[in-house]
Order: sequence, then structure tokens, then C-alpha cells
Amino acid sequence: MNFTFTEDQLAFREAISRFLMTEAAPEMLRDIWETDTGRSPDLRGKLAEQGMTALSVPEACGGLGMDDIAWSLMTQELGYYAIPDSLADTAYVAVGMLAGLPQSEARDAWLAQIAEGGIRVAVGHPVNPWVADAQLADLLLLAHNHEIHALRSDQVELQANTSIDASRRLYCVKWTPSAETRIADAELGRVLWAQMLNRGALSVAGQLVGLAQRMLDLSVDYVAQRKQFGKPIGSFQAVKHHLADVATQIEFAKPVLYRAAHALARGEADVDVRISHARLACCEASWLAARHGIQVHGAMGYTWEVDLQMFMKRAWALDNAWGDRALHKTRIDQYLLGAALLPGSTFEE
Repeated sequence: MNFTFTEDQLAFREAISRFLMTEAAPEMLRDIWETDTGRSPDLRGKLAEQGMTALSVPEACGGLGMDDIAWSLMTQELGYYAIPDSLADTAYVAVGMLAGLPQSEARDAWLAQIAEGGIRVAVGHPVNPWVADAQLADLLLLAHNHEIHALRSDQVELQANTSIDASRRLYCVKWTPSAETRIADAELGRVLWAQMLNRGALSVAGQLVGLAQRMLDLSVDYVAQRKQFGKPIGSFQAVKHHLADVATQIEFAKPVLYRAAHALARGEADVDVRISHARLACCEASWLAARHGIQVHGAMGYTWEVDLQMFMKRAWALDNAWGDRALHKTRIDQYLLGAALLPGSTFEE
């Protein structure tokens, strides 16, 4: 069995990485943060031109039709460059839900508009207390008793909530469900909301790996330049150990992320535990990268002037997005306590 990524997946990732390297430098991100909306229509449009918004939209609706495995690579790039935009919520999470609805003119039109980069979609999953980027959304997908409702921006009332990550725009959404806004009943909605939780958690896991890698790279650059006693501090064994621990944690997290993406793409029976395992492993990698990054920077990494804080705060903010640690640990506990773990169950006779 071949577990490697396809040439198309790797080429697409490389193209996106080269694009973001020039279009999403830290100084540009700081400028975007200071705008009223905290978002850049120009950057969003360029991402659409690169094919990001069309990545998982079905080909019949004008998309590229790529699966969850491709997104496990793309979300790492979004995390590595700390893109201040909930693009994955629209182009990945929402697309997965809309594609699971019965075919209709409205559904196909929404998917086509997403592929073109023409609309933003905000997702209000019950597991998240706030809705990201609701103020700019053309379409909001919200839950009511497991039903799925689609609302326009003029049908909701928003209340802003401050985040430790200055790039995140979070809102409490007040709205009134009705038959006109319902696009899926409770039976179908229960299935799609569960799938959306897994996609959202996988999206966050990929971003956390990307964030961890960026924090590690920034820390390596810093310790190579900062000198004490006439030597770069990166030559000291204690500093090497800190960064080696981070590198090891990242490498341990990546296979877990890819295995979860494979399970989601193939609809495997144990997909929930695979996703939760990835979510926790990637979260641990990002937290370790942030903690050791601060240490090797001499604590100045937390200050506004240092780029490390941009990625560190994003990792902290994403820690509870799409399910906190307690939720994902519970899903793993339930699986392990109910699993057949004896040798006779593990190996076929």
C-alpha cells in the first residue's frame, strides 16, 4: 500500500507555500490586523485565484474535488503563515456540509460561489461558543436542535467577543429559526454536524502543526543570532534540547494527523477517535513549541514587537476551537474502554 501523497497534492502545497511566503509576511499580517475588519479582501481574492476556495468543492460545481488528505497539507500552510482569515471554515468545513445536503439549486449555487471565492460562510457548530468571522459572512450555517439552518447576514444579530489572538474575530450570534431557514432536518443534520465537527477538528489540528513548525523555525533563527559569552546561544546544550524536543513532537504529530485525514476521507468506522487523537497530538506539539519558544527567546517572545507572539497566541486561541481537550480525551477514552484490545482481537487467526 502506498501511503505517500500524490504529485498533485504536493505540487499544490508547494505552490501555496511560495505564494504565502510573499503575500503573507508578518509585517503584512500586522497591517491587516489593524484594519476595522481584521481581514484583507485582496488576500482572500488572491487565495481564491490560487484555487484554495475551490479545493474540495465537487467538480460538478466548479471545484477541484480534492479530499480531506489534501486539506491536511493545506491547513498546515495556513497555520505556518498565520493567515488571518477563517478560509478553511468556508472552503473546507462548510463545503463538506453543503456537499452532504440533497442536491438543489440553492446548494449548487452556494458551492459554485464558494469555488469562485464569491462568498464567505461562517459556521456555528454547537461545540463552539462563538462563530468566527460572522461579521463578514454572506451565509451563516447554524444549528437548532440538530437541524441545519442557513441565514443571511441581515437575519442575525452579532455581539463581538475579544480573543487573545488579535487576528481572530469572534461573535455571539442571536437568531430565530424558521421553516424558511431550515435546509436539513434533525435526522440528516445530526449526521452532518458530526462530520463537520471532525472536519473542523482536523482543520485546527493541521493549523496547529503549521504553527508549531513556524514557532520552531523562528526559535532556531533567534538562537543562531543571539549571543552570550561570545557564542550563539543555540550552541548551548540546554537550548538544543528544548528545540530538539519540539522537533520530535512535531514529527510524532504529523503521522497522526495524516492517519486521521485518511480515516475521514475513507469514512472509516473509527474516524472519531482518529480525529481526536490527531487533535490532541497536534495541540501538544504547538503548546510545546510555544513554551520552549518563549524560553529560548528569554521571555521576550511574548512581546508585541517579536513575531513569535503572533503564532503563539494563535495556537493558544485554537486550543479550544472545535472541541476542547476534555471533549477529545473523552472520545478517546470511550473508544479505548469499549475496544477489544486482547491479542485475539488484534490479530486475525
